[in-house]
Amino acid sequence: MKTINDFDFNNKKALIRVDFNVPLNENFQVTDATRIVSAKPTIIKILEGGGSCVLMSHLGRPKGVQDEFSLRHIVSKVEAILGVEVNFVDQCVGEKAEAAVSNLKPGEVLLLENLRFHKEETAGDVEFAKQLSNLGDIYVNDAFGTAHRAHASTTIVAQFFPNLKCFGSLLAQEIESIEKVMKTGEKPVLAILGGAKVSSKITIIENILDKVDHLIIGGGMSFTFVKAQGGSIGNSICEDDKMDLALTILKQAEAKNVKVHIPVDVVAADAFNNDANTQIVDIDKIPQGWEGIDAGPKSLEIFHDVVNASKTILWNGPLGVFEMENFAKGTIALGNSIAEATKNGAFSLVGGGDSVAAVKQFGFEDKVSYVSTGGGAMLESLEGKTLPGIAAILE
Repeated sequence: MKTINDFDFNNKKALIRVDFNVPLNENFQVTDATRIVSAKPTIIKILEGGGSCVLMSHLGRPKGVQDEFSLRHIVSKVEAILGVEVNFVDQCVGEKAEAAVSNLKPGEVLLLENLRFHKEETAGDVEFAKQLSNLGDIYVNDAFGTAHRAHASTTIVAQFFPNLKCFGSLLAQEIESIEKVMKTGEKPVLAILGGAKVSSKITIIENILDKVDHLIIGGGMSFTFVKAQGGSIGNSICEDDKMDLALTILKQAEAKNVKVHIPVDVVAADAFNNDANTQIVDIDKIPQGWEGIDAGPKSLEIFHDVVNASKTILWNGPLGVFEMENFAKGTIALGNSIAEATKNGAFSLVGGGDSVAAVKQFGFEDKVSYVSTGGGAMLESLEGKTLPGIAAILE
């Protein structure tokens, strides 16, 4: 696996695919700069090595050229985070972009305009990728969030740099973290899968059963398993058409000696809102008119012990409706358990939109080993798929 550590960037122009698809408010200010911060180590290392950086990214899903999706809005934020001046050019291919690149001196940074202003980007157009390739000497992919897309800038462009392409620090770290869970992690390995639907996690469960020793199934998807086994779940969320599948997964897990842990009790509410009346009940005895909204205290004790007996931990999905303060306790307790295990030497990887949001919201970012920056890319990796953006560098 070639990374930026394998190349000399002195007097070279690095064409770097970053993921600066960051949220903006109505005043076009960046409201979460995590992705820019994540790209900083790669950019700074290249600059310190005597190179210059040409940054390319998309922002949102524009239909043609739309000013609200222009990357010029984020220039000042990128400058503040990198601590260097950032030049901007309002094109990403063609003469104007090429002129801006030719004027770039070692130690300087240039940000290109939104790649998705050109439909050729998402179409994976070879000619568009060739034009992009004119803008650098070495191609660096550091955008894990888009590594599962075979777009011009993430995958196709790599073919024009047969021996001069590599992973940036962030992407290399993402690959290593996933490999730790899927291949090289110290046992026992635990996967915690939460969230609402079994259907969105089926392929992950099937792929990881060969790799894990313990599987915690939490959140809304646990009710499909409970109902499939004959439990009463009241008005809780359930995918009735996935009950047979849930039973099959439990059989497969048993055959592979994987211990599956499903909540034994829940905080049930009589309405789906923060101020609803609540009671703690066994997960298989939820009364009609009530729905399970968070993991209960007995479940959290069991999960705590499982987490702290594990050496490698994957967390994907919350245990309850953590967006409501009164139903965040389960997710917070799980975060505390994982933080404790990490402190005691376990490796913990958090990935997927909701669990990353929870980790940030409750201050666990620095208490786990690694927080993944790519939702869809992370999930596809866990499903066992080879991501096109990664394969293009390895070829």
